[in-house]
Amino acid sequence: MQNFTFHNATKIIFGKATEGRVGEETSKYGKKILFHYGQGSIKRTGLYEKVISNLKASGVEIFELGGVKPNPRLSLVKEGIELCRNNDIDAILAVGGGSVIDSAKAIGIGVPYKGDVWDFYTGESVVEESLPVGVVLTIPAAGSESSMGSVITNEDGWYKRSVNNV
Repeated sequence: MQNFTFHNATKIIFGKATEGRVGEETSKYGKKILFHYGQGSIKRTGLYEKVISNLKASGVEIFELGGVKPNPRLSLVKEGIELCRNNDIDAILAVGGGSVIDSAKAIGIGVPYKGDVWDFYTGESVVEESLPVGVVLTIPAAGSESSMGSVITNEDGWYKRSVNNV
């Protein structure tokens, strides 16, 4: 094994009931938050209500975009980008697993970019900035919560591509 140094700017808060800090942590990045999640498991488990009430208690204005599927879709990413631009969103909170996180990262890099977010995934452009992305992790399987990458599927041809340095 070669010697190396690893630096990752990800802040991880681990422990029982730490989702109760989501409003406090998220509000540090602004008052308008995109709350991004999957297909409903967070509602069935009660996590949705916990997060919403905590965000509201912190004075955060919430804009929701659910419906992330496994292999997150470019069309939903573009919908999220428009939602963020039209409402001057300050930050994104992803509540879910790897697909939700990858989708949130894609939205984050797409908002400040003047071109098509897919340009990052084809290598036509390089990520220079992003909205802040926070995560309430529901399944630690993909490592997306602490990686610099994002994988998105373009439904036009079903191309699955990744980008790093998000």
